[in-house]
Amino acid sequence: MKTEKPDQPFYRLSVEETLATTASTAEGISRAESTARLQQYGENALPQKPGKPAWLRFLAHFNDVLIYVLLAAAVLTAVMGHWVDTLVILGVAVINSLIGYIQESNAEKSLQSIRNMLSSEAVVVRQGNHETIPTTALVPGDIVVIRAGDRIPADLRIIEAHNLRVEEAILTGESTVVEKITDRLEGELPLGDRTNLLFSGTTVSSGGGQGVVIATGGDTELGHINQMMADIEQQRTPLLIQMDKLGKAIFIIILVMMAALFVFSVLFRDMPVSELMLSLISLAVASVPEGLPAIISIILSLGVQTMARQKAIIRKLPTVETLGAMTVICSDKTGTLTMNEMTVKAVITADTIYRVEGDSYEPVGNFHPIDDPTPVSVTQGSLLERYLRTIDLCNDSQLMKDDQGFWKITGGPTEGALKVLAAKVPLPSVETQLRSKIPFDSQYKYMSTLHRIGGEELILITGAPDVLFRLCQHQQTEAGLEPLDQPYWEAKIEEYAREGLRMVAAAWKPASLEQTELTHDDLQHGVILLGIAGMMDPPRPEAITAIGDCLQAGIRVKMITGDHPQTAMSIGKMLGIGNADNAITGRELEVMDDHQLSDAAQKFDIFARTSPEDKFRLVQALQSKKEVVGMTGDGVNDAPALKQADVGIAMGIKGTEVTKEAADMVLTDDNFATIASAVREGRRVYDNLKKTILFIMPTNLAQGLLIIIALLAGNLIPLTPVLILWMNMATSATLSFGLAFEAGEKNIMNRPPRDPKLHVMDGFAIWRVVFVGSMIAVSAFVLEAWLQPRGYSPEFIRTVLLQTLVTAQWFYMLNCRVSDGFSLSKGLLANRGIWIVTAVLLVLQLLIIYAPFMQMLFGTESLPFRYWVITFIIGFVMFLIVEVEKPLTRKWRVDAPR
Repeated sequence: MKTEKPDQPFYRLSVEETLATTASTAEGISRAESTARLQQYGENALPQKPGKPAWLRFLAHFNDVLIYVLLAAAVLTAVMGHWVDTLVILGVAVINSLIGYIQESNAEKSLQSIRNMLSSEAVVVRQGNHETIPTTALVPGDIVVIRAGDRIPADLRIIEAHNLRVEEAILTGESTVVEKITDRLEGELPLGDRTNLLFSGTTVSSGGGQGVVIATGGDTELGHINQMMADIEQQRTPLLIQMDKLGKAIFIIILVMMAALFVFSVLFRDMPVSELMLSLISLAVASVPEGLPAIISIILSLGVQTMARQKAIIRKLPTVETLGAMTVICSDKTGTLTMNEMTVKAVITADTIYRVEGDSYEPVGNFHPIDDPTPVSVTQGSLLERYLRTIDLCNDSQLMKDDQGFWKITGGPTEGALKVLAAKVPLPSVETQLRSKIPFDSQYKYMSTLHRIGGEELILITGAPDVLFRLCQHQQTEAGLEPLDQPYWEAKIEEYAREGLRMVAAAWKPASLEQTELTHDDLQHGVILLGIAGMMDPPRPEAITAIGDCLQAGIRVKMITGDHPQTAMSIGKMLGIGNADNAITGRELEVMDDHQLSDAAQKFDIFARTSPEDKFRLVQALQSKKEVVGMTGDGVNDAPALKQADVGIAMGIKGTEVTKEAADMVLTDDNFATIASAVREGRRVYDNLKKTILFIMPTNLAQGLLIIIALLAGNLIPLTPVLILWMNMATSATLSFGLAFEAGEKNIMNRPPRDPKLHVMDGFAIWRVVFVGSMIAVSAFVLEAWLQPRGYSPEFIRTVLLQTLVTAQWFYMLNCRVSDGFSLSKGLLANRGIWIVTAVLLVLQLLIIYAPFMQMLFGTESLPFRYWVITFIIGFVMFLIVEVEKPLTRKWRVDAPR
């Protein structure tokens, strides 16, 4: 028999209809049928595509136009027999590619982590017999036996349940366990409300039962997420895109210059072809900023180390600069924006309403009446004492302090909140003994205990207010018993529910001294209502500050949660999220087309009851509006959205391995405030990257102009290819580290996110490169013209020019450290990196100028001290000229203060 595709979802079918649709029975299918279905549906495994081999991924890093220029130069120098030049050029190309390969993140890991979530074996019923089989052999129609602790091996429709509870947070984001049933359900329901289904990869926390397989492999909900992740293309960051464009522009300029100079030299200069080719190779090498890719990677790596100290682990290097361009952060609520520690904030009794202080599991915080800030004390025999004693004893949770000094609870979060509440006020000491108990069950929504307290036998009850209202006939007051005033309690519940509080009621009744067993019948009469606790998962105080910082920095924060809209809006208001007066649900998003969704994604800041597809579509919708999106998450359900986002942010404490592998950044403290710190660091790193690019490019232009001027004038080639590579890879790279350690600008979080469309080489940057590059080239050319008639050797002149360019670079690095203001400030002394690289640069220059081995390798000669003084004066004059240029060109700069 073949299974049929149902006309409606399986959760809307009864057990009998499900078995008929899957062509199965409670006795299971036969072995012959299972073999046939295995051929029809394939193995119960997630599809995977082969990854690229390591050697191919390494070679892919040579696929860059600037690397092409270097490789062509290496080939030409080899043909001409300049083997030192060839080896140096090839070494530079290989080092750049090796750095890129090492930093590369393998996207296939995220898919592999999902596959690892599948269990290896399952117990099935076939022809009435229990068998243990590999999960890969499961087929639709198989009857699977479910036990506590099992990982669900496929999507199942439950046909038998015994107190079955399942942890589904990895798929739904809901932290509470879900009670499972066998009844059919009605209506269009999100994943988290399909309580008669079990999903592949989730875990059974208690109970047991049986289920019939309705989907395997790629057809499961986990398979859909796997496919979504496989289909997502890797996002390229704004800086990498700009660097590609810059590389192509430089490549075209090099080709045009080389062609023009070749024609000019052949027609108007009687220059040997070998010398001409060496000059053109020098021009090509001079124009390529070889060290720039490596410098960018290293500066980003330094940013990664700084963020790691601030509890943000960056998994993909370019993420560092993308953080500075983020315009929207979509954040999960529980544990990220909130404490993930359910806390009682209000206690309602028939006489008084109390506010409760404290925001965590630490049992610290006063009680005070709502209209009086004076803390109250608990006296023996009072209503408050009886209430607190009830919630403390009718409770299965425990409160303890761990080895690190943090307060923790074991048990459910609701019971834990009540236990903490009772521990905040010292209760009069009394001897207690538990005699009998009815554990909490979602079917009747209460818990009850029979306790001996001192000399009294009492029945204590906690549970849902609506359930206890049906059980209670009276309410406790300080003056004694009164008839239950249900309208009063319902009005207070509605009032405090608007604050986002969840309600738990407490009640009691006296018991006889002879009673030893507790039954549900004992609770049907004589129950007295004590009070109601209003609790919530409170916002993190630091998250409130961080959201304020983000809004000030022009970054909108959107909260995406599985909570109900009213609760989400209440928390949103406390957090200071922009549009917290309105919320939209996942069900409303599902019926929207792409255009409507894009508008809703920008209009709303609170998204409630969302599914994995909703989160994924929201990220795409925001990106369609040219937003740079950060997305937080912790469950497998969040992984596709994290991978699609420009910055995927995973939770390090409660996050699954799948989520961490899919993410660009992992928070080791699960704290939203860490994201704000990372944004600040990302902006600082981008500023320093831009300063570095503005520092390196003028030197390349100056080197190129020197060679062009020499060819046009028919003079000596001022710099050989190896000297140019020395400048680009040794001195420029060394000095760049000084800029990498620059502190962030004071207004760094008071300006809007940078526009990713604006190229790092904007109009001002191009002006600065041309201005400084021309000034350095002209200074070096004048110095060369002064030296040549005086009979100095070509090696000596090249050494002087090298020292001139390096000294000018050092002074220009000081210019670059402050984009708007005088560079010789207190910050210069605070930046130890600049003084370290200065010392390293001095050692390198002494080596290349005075060490015999380096002189032989690079073709240099020793310089008298007066030439160090001359080059220093030239560099200092250029430094002063650039400092004068800064205020004159301020209005051109995009990032200048307005």
